[in-house]
Amino acid sequence: MNHNRLISISDLSLDEIRKVFALTERLKKFPKRYRNALDGQIFGLIFEKPSTRTWISFETGIFSLGGGAIYLGPEDIQLGVREEVRDVARVLNRYLAGVILRTFSHETITEFGKYFERPIVNGLSNFEHPCQALADYFTLSEKFPKSVKPIVAFIGDGNNVLNSLILLAATLGFPLRYATPPKHQPSASLLKQARSMAQKSGAEIFGTQDPEEAVYGADVIYTDVWVSMGEEKRRAKKIKAFLGMQVNAKLLKKAKKNAFVMHCLPAHRGEEITNEVMESRRSIVFDQAENRLHVQKALLLHLCSRKGKEK
Repeated sequence: MNHNRLISISDLSLDEIRKVFALTERLKKFPKRYRNALDGQIFGLIFEKPSTRTWISFETGIFSLGGGAIYLGPEDIQLGVREEVRDVARVLNRYLAGVILRTFSHETITEFGKYFERPIVNGLSNFEHPCQALADYFTLSEKFPKSVKPIVAFIGDGNNVLNSLILLAATLGFPLRYATPPKHQPSASLLKQARSMAQKSGAEIFGTQDPEEAVYGADVIYTDVWVSMGEEKRRAKKIKAFLGMQVNAKLLKKAKKNAFVMHCLPAHRGEEITNEVMESRRSIVFDQAENRLHVQKALLLHLCSRKGKEK
């Protein structure tokens, strides 16, 4: 296990996740105590996709810890186009304390990681979104007593967010249900990995095509956009495939009385979720968004300190 990177949720052990969550709690309560924690360290944010939360939360977090950040957008480096990924990784390894990558292809991040020896974080790829999943489960740790393992029901696309949620639930030993259309299932290889992990942790991973079955008695209903960035040409086809998967007041009634609603944003109100539900008192969407900042600060400190110990 390479402790100075987070490319997949599976890069973190259960013990490490607990440590990151404990550090997140301290950072959130006492931010000024850590304002020099990354003093003099410069990080690169390499983004092939536009971003709101990932960019701003990471840059804000790095600055608040005393470090610096350089944003490199879609036109700046063009990984694999202007220059080979391995060459860029080797050069930046000599300049930067670490990198956050937000790419279309997961393979771009894994290849970059082969040649970049410093801390590296997957800010999003087409296969996983580990920072989002960690922020989500940290948010749930604030909403439920430690003795409770909330039942999360994910409704929608078997995408990068769901993949990471499944792996994290399997690591933590938490129940997770998902309802996805037949042709939009989560990764089969990842599911196999998660079910193997679940046998050890006691997690329950359950999949269905019926959103009502998934949310029945659930503590949390989670959804994401049906059409992700880069899928615009498939929009009409995907919208048709997801009919009946909307998170609305009717579906909410199938969950527990005070069930929470989550969304990783951006939201397409009126498609995967109604405005009524998004703005309801049961929505903790913006708590999730805030916790991206706190969790990512903890992750950077964890990864940088682990690297230091390995020298």
